[in-house]
Amino acid sequence: MNSEKPTLAFVILTWNSANVIERCIRSVFDITSFDIRAYVVDNGSSDDTIDILNSLQRQYANLKVTKLPYNYGTTVSRNMAIKEAVANNCDYVCVLDSDTKVNDAAMLSMANVLANEKVGIVGPEMRDEKGVLQNSGRKIPTMTIKVSKVLPFKFIRKWGESLEFYEYPAGESAIPVGYLMSACWMFRSNLVNKIGLLDEKIFYAPEDVDFCMRCWENGLAVVKDRNAKILHSWQRLSRKKLISKHNWEHIKGLAYLFKKHHYLWSARNIEKMVVEFA
Repeated sequence: MNSEKPTLAFVILTWNSANVIERCIRSVFDITSFDIRAYVVDNGSSDDTIDILNSLQRQYANLKVTKLPYNYGTTVSRNMAIKEAVANNCDYVCVLDSDTKVNDAAMLSMANVLANEKVGIVGPEMRDEKGVLQNSGRKIPTMTIKVSKVLPFKFIRKWGESLEFYEYPAGESAIPVGYLMSACWMFRSNLVNKIGLLDEKIFYAPEDVDFCMRCWENGLAVVKDRNAKILHSWQRLSRKKLISKHNWEHIKGLAYLFKKHHYLWSARNIEKMVVEFA
C-alpha cells in the first residue's frame, strides 16, 4: 500500500454489464490521487461481463472480482464488497454503478467535502452522454411522490417529480439532500461502524434511501457536491418493464422503508435536518 496517498476502495456491482463495465473499471484505475482498490461483485451475469472482468483482472492487480451464481440484489452483494474494503482499512469507500465513468477531480472534490466530519455521505453531479443533468440528490420519497409518478397523467407525473427537487442556493457547491442515488456514493470507511451496512431485507430499492436516512438519524449529513462531476449512463432497470421482478421488489422495498422509518406521507424529521444543516 502506498502510504503517501489515501486508499479509496470502489464497490461495483455487475449484472449483464458487458457494454459498460470496461469503461467504468478503466476510469477507476486512471485515478492517480488515491491508492485505488476495486471490489467487483457479479450478480450472475449471462452475457460477456465475466470474460471482460477476467481480462481486466490480468491488467489491474488491485481489482478483485467475486462471482455469484445468481442475482442477489444490490444490498447483499454490495455488502460483501463493503466488508472487504473496511476489513482492509481503506480510508474511503465509493459505491459505484457499472454504468458510470469517474475521474480524479471528482473524487478529490468529494474527499474534500468529507473532510467535514459532520458529513457522512457525499455524491457528485451526474450527467448522461447527452449532457442531461440527473436529479441525483433528492427529497425523501413519500407515498404522494411515488403514487403521482406512476399515474397515467403526464401533468401529475411531472408534479410528482417536482416534489423530489430541492431549490439549490446559487453559488453553493456542497448541498445537503435527503438522499443520494447510489450510482455514486463516497464515504469514510468508519461510517459503517456508525450506521451499519446496507439493509439486506431490501433486495433492490430503496436501499439508498434507507442508508441515507440512517446517516441523517445518526447526526451525519448527506451532501451533493456540485463541483464533482461524473458520467452516468443510467440504465434504470425498474423502468424497462412495468411488470417485472425489479418493480415488484421496489414496491416491497418501499413498503418496508415506510414501516421501518415510521412514515408514509411525509419525512419531516429528515427534511428538517436537511434545512438545518444548510
